[in-house]
Amino acid sequence: MKTHKMHIDATRARAIAIAFLLLASPLLAFATLGASLDSVQDDQVHFKANIRTTEAGAYSIHEMTASTGTVVREYVSPAGRVFGVTWRGPFIPDMQQLLGSYFEPYVQAAKAQRDRRVGRAPLNIQEPGLVVQTAGHMRSYSGRAYDPGLLPAGVSAEDIR
Repeated sequence: MKTHKMHIDATRARAIAIAFLLLASPLLAFATLGASLDSVQDDQVHFKANIRTTEAGAYSIHEMTASTGTVVREYVSPAGRVFGVTWRGPFIPDMQQLLGSYFEPYVQAAKAQRDRRVGRAPLNIQEPGLVVQTAGHMRSYSGRAYDPGLLPAGVSAEDIR
C-alpha cells in the first residue's frame, strides 16, 4: 500500500515538473497581455507569421499563424491595448512572453491550483485581475488569458475565444 502511494506521489511530482517546464519554456513568443498594438506587429515580423486582422466592433482581433501551426489571437482595444489572448495548436506559446507582468501571478495561481487537483484537469485561474483557462494534451493545446479590467465597454469574456 505504501509503495503504491509513493508511486502516485512520484508520478504526480513528475507531471507537475513537466507541466511547469512546458509552460515556462519559450516555444513561441507573441504579444504581451496589457501591452500596446506595437507588440503584435513586432511579433509578426520576428516570427515571420502570417497575420490576419479582423475588426469586431469594439475591438480588433489579430490572428497569427506561426510556421509550427500554433495560432494565437490577440484582442486589441480601440485604445490600442492587448486585453486578451487565445491560442490553439501543437505547441504551448511562451507564457512568460504572452502574459508579461501577469506571468508571476499566473505561475503562483497555477501552482496553487495544481497542488489541490488530482489528475489532468484543465487549468482554470480566476483572479480579480487575471483569468487564464488552458486545456489540451501533447500536440493539441488551447487556452485563453485576459484581464477583466481591460475589457472594452460592451465586450464580455465570452468574446475572447
